Amino acid sequence: MAVGTEIRNENLPAFEGTEEGSPGVEMPGSSGQGACKYVIVSPVRDEEKYLEHTIRSVVDQTVLPTEWIIVNDGSRDRTGKIIDEFAAKYPWIKAVHRNDRGTRVPGTGVMEAFYDGFHSLKSADWDFIIKLDGDVGLEPDYFQRCFERFSEDPKLGICGGMMYTPEKGGLKLEPNPAFHVRGPIKLYRRGCWSAIGGLMKAPGWDTVDEVQANRLGWRTRSFPDIKVIHYRPTGAEQGPWRDGVKMGRAAYISGYHPLFMAAKCVKRIFQKPYFIVATAHGYGFVSAYFKRIPQVQDPELIRYIRRQQIRRLFFLDSIWK
Repeated sequence: MAVGTEIRNENLPAFEGTEEGSPGVEMPGSSGQGACKYVIVSPVRDEEKYLEHTIRSVVDQTVLPTEWIIVNDGSRDRTGKIIDEFAAKYPWIKAVHRNDRGTRVPGTGVMEAFYDGFHSLKSADWDFIIKLDGDVGLEPDYFQRCFERFSEDPKLGICGGMMYTPEKGGLKLEPNPAFHVRGPIKLYRRGCWSAIGGLMKAPGWDTVDEVQANRLGWRTRSFPDIKVIHYRPTGAEQGPWRDGVKMGRAAYISGYHPLFMAAKCVKRIFQKPYFIVATAHGYGFVSAYFKRIPQVQDPELIRYIRRQQIRRLFFLDSIWK
């Protein structure tokens, strides 16, 4: 499909577009230099089915990024060609192409691709950085509304909307705790990004970042009134067993308390597909222990997350609220 081809008549839902915005327009929450500047880094692999939808939804934003690096992580389909076509049309879109390593590597592979894009950024004076996946659709004012939330709360360090998957002609919420911002759609304030030291190059990065932010006095929040379409449901690519094992392993790497993980597995027994995800979570967590997979190298962070999890188990105030 050529760049100029309209995609919204395909059988995927999309938010109604607007006239294209402008990079660096005046927005609340900027560094005080007059304009809010944000950059996006998108690691993508084999996303030809959804990537054009994602790019169109960014192009339609009321506030455009200063720079968007889209990293083709060794795709075997048309993903790389799609990126090149849009990069030729929009000067603020840049393509980075990586060699095919043979397979998806959850967590580690995504972060390797992300940092290839991060180190390719030319913009040095950004106020916000965004990690955006290639299988999402955004409302035209998505970034503008997120920046407004940052402006309203100077201690808000990470934010994003809530993700919804297409189902039976409508949209179904993918629930998550309010403090947790989903990995595909994370916005970071620069001060928070610097404080947490960027992102961990391992599974669990999208838990460690916000737990560390909360430990250091920042707030993190997903806002239910800001919607994002997630075209590929979570875990659909790998299946419930492999995705569950991945999540259990990520929980171990992040330093989860064993009691909290056990309670989480019990809860998942009663969620579809029954028993499978719960067993996969438990297997991923326990097998990581016996394989001696390295955990996050931050004892203070592990103590903090375990303390918060115990408070959650006893219905006390915690980052879970």
